Amino acid sequence: MDHSAAVGAVRKLLDRHAVGLGERGRRCPRADAAERVSREIHRRFLRRFVDRGDRVLEIGAGVDRFTTELAARGCRVVVTDSSSARLAAHERRVRATPAERAVLRREVLDGTDVSRYADGEFDAVLAYGGPLAAAHRGAATVLRGLLRVVAPDGVVVASVPSQLGAWRHGPHLDGDGRPGERRYRWSDVVALVEEAGGRLVDGSASNWASAGEPEWLADVAADRDRWRRFLEREVAACAEPGARDGGPRILFAARN
Repeated sequence: MDHSAAVGAVRKLLDRHAVGLGERGRRCPRADAAERVSREIHRRFLRRFVDRGDRVLEIGAGVDRFTTELAARGCRVVVTDSSSARLAAHERRVRATPAERAVLRREVLDGTDVSRYADGEFDAVLAYGGPLAAAHRGAATVLRGLLRVVAPDGVVVASVPSQLGAWRHGPHLDGDGRPGERRYRWSDVVALVEEAGGRLVDGSASNWASAGEPEWLADVAADRDRWRRFLEREVAACAEPGARDGGPRILFAARN
């Protein structure tokens, strides 16, 4: 399947899943505590690198993955997703909130191709969980494109699926991911940024201790003080170089 056909197939799939998303709650009630930890780590990581007032290209925004967080930081956001239905759901959710004032525009975008944007048009690109997992395009070319559209002192904040993390928590799996999806080791991320001509700033796992023992974690989440203490320790653990392969996703920040 060529690139255009693959993108079309993915868009149709996302459009089907997007129906009704705008009317549902931001989090699924059944979402487990590990996913709460993952989202918090993603949120804290972007806050380290995306400055207040930045002009941001958000790739794969979904129904509202991090637009509200960016808006809370006073950012101006170009919201994109490969699915028009998801963008419509995003608009239904966000337009009734103060975060809508931060949205410059919404655009359907295949995140592997940002050629429509000018060099240095943005202060930051947020590409959590999207274009770099697509195996049908050269990942270094994709990242090079993301780096091109940020200013000289700008940053690309991204996440990719973890090969070893998936295998660690699902030993029955081979860690290679779904067809059409590339999974990474931390060493792959280091090599990817170098090949793209960027400079790796920092990285993190999405989870460490929180990726296992869901019943224990649910008990911790039920106690506000224990949960706060656990989050602080977990965020610090995920940032350790030896832990970056240990969660379902790897986060990283890169500059030109």
